[in-house]
Amino acid sequence: MSRFLKIGVSLAALAISTATGALADDVLKIGFAGGFTGYLAPYDQPTLQGIELAVDEINNAGGIDGKLKIEVITRDMRSEIAQSAVMAQELIDQGINVMLAPCDVDPAVAAGQIAQGAGIPTIAPCASTPTLPGIVGDYMFANYTADNLQGTALADFAIQQGYKNALILISKDTPYTEKLPGYFAKVFEAKGGKLADAVEFKMGQQDFSAEVTKIKQLNPAPDVIMTAAYEPDFPAFIKQLRSAGIATPVLGSDGIDSPTTLALGEIAEGVVFANAGFPSAGSPLAKFNDAFKAHFGQESSTVYTATGYDVIKIVEAAVKATGGKTDGASLREAIDNLENVPVATGTITYKGMNRVPLRVVALNRIVGGQKTHVADVTPNGADVPPAE
Repeated sequence: MSRFLKIGVSLAALAISTATGALADDVLKIGFAGGFTGYLAPYDQPTLQGIELAVDEINNAGGIDGKLKIEVITRDMRSEIAQSAVMAQELIDQGINVMLAPCDVDPAVAAGQIAQGAGIPTIAPCASTPTLPGIVGDYMFANYTADNLQGTALADFAIQQGYKNALILISKDTPYTEKLPGYFAKVFEAKGGKLADAVEFKMGQQDFSAEVTKIKQLNPAPDVIMTAAYEPDFPAFIKQLRSAGIATPVLGSDGIDSPTTLALGEIAEGVVFANAGFPSAGSPLAKFNDAFKAHFGQESSTVYTATGYDVIKIVEAAVKATGGKTDGASLREAIDNLENVPVATGTITYKGMNRVPLRVVALNRIVGGQKTHVADVTPNGADVPPAE
């Protein structure tokens, strides 16, 4: 069992023991159906750490508004869509007030639909597909920086760098790996760039020789390659791309914000990717990272710890806005009207956003195995492609 999964199990046990003997009205139950094993583990495990930190801070201060403690109950959906629905139902049977969904759109939909039927608000800490809330219903909320925002920010960056000819690497296996590069391509072409090709791969494949060969044979060669591939696909792809002697700049999305990518060394040097924040000196994220290190005794290696923390602060703000009500309808209405909530990654606004939050997009560059800050970007709303 991984260290992170042990944290998740111990957190659930701790929360349950903390609530023992308390009246039900004195506890807000949050259920997290996360992928603590399987392909989602690099995202849902650190998310759980951020959740633990926020819950500990709030409970140690006496609870929300000094009186309502938080209990977190976790279930491992093993990164499987069917299990996501099963685990969501198990959490609902435990009497949860709020559901947290896995960090990918398909299992998030599966969990969200179960919670929607029960009238329980659901927040996806890091699933970024902008159509997610609309697919599920009015009780479903996203938390992470949406794909169309990321795609727009990356396309703007590509144009600013003078790139004229872009290739996108896509997989139709998930909306994330297909639609996000598609958003990038739309904005890139709208601003004068040309799309050289869209090369398709299958998620989970480890041999990218056919895709790399196709890229190498393009004439003219692309100035830049953009993809939303993530673990384990992105490391395999870029290793084989560089081994083939292709030095074309690569742009990625938040899915490669992981220790695995940083550990690639020279292979990942210069890769630019979008995510939810960069810990600039004095920023809320830098302060969060200090608190994280003090709590866990180690550095946070990914922004997913911070966005996990954020989702608990969203719930806290919603409960305060209701005056302490914890029924599903009151919480749903409160979340939908939140504005400028201070969180680890800056601020979050839901009001008027159709349950997809307004956030800043951070651009990061990998230099010497470390993330460096390129820019914080708020795309022009008129440039952002509609969610699809």
